[in-house]
Amino acid sequence: MKVIATEKAPGAIGPYSQGFIAGGFVYTSGQIPVNPADGTVPEGIAAQTEQSCKNVGAILEAAGSGYDKVVKTTCFLADIADFAAFNEVYAKYFTSKPARSCVAVKDLPKGVLCEIEAVAEA
Repeated sequence: MKVIATEKAPGAIGPYSQGFIAGGFVYTSGQIPVNPADGTVPEGIAAQTEQSCKNVGAILEAAGSGYDKVVKTTCFLADIADFAAFNEVYAKYFTSKPARSCVAVKDLPKGVLCEIEAVAEA
């Protein structure tokens, strides 16, 4: 196993890592829409989805992988009414259409609107 760490994605806000490479796969921790450069969170579901996707991408890149190698994502929305707007942005990044679960949850860290985690080939 190998820990993935990059300054191009937000650091962990708890006792976990940004991701791992294990068994030929990359496992990312859930990525919320925090800009790693300044710690800000953009307004609105479209901008937050964009930032979460970029954060996942940065971890995949640090692991030597990429969006095209993603086989599964799990997506969390604070409001299922944001599903269509979320999908519009998500589809620009995950063009290979990996398997996915998308659920609405009561709350997300820092009060954000979405979180994305991914499993990809290393």
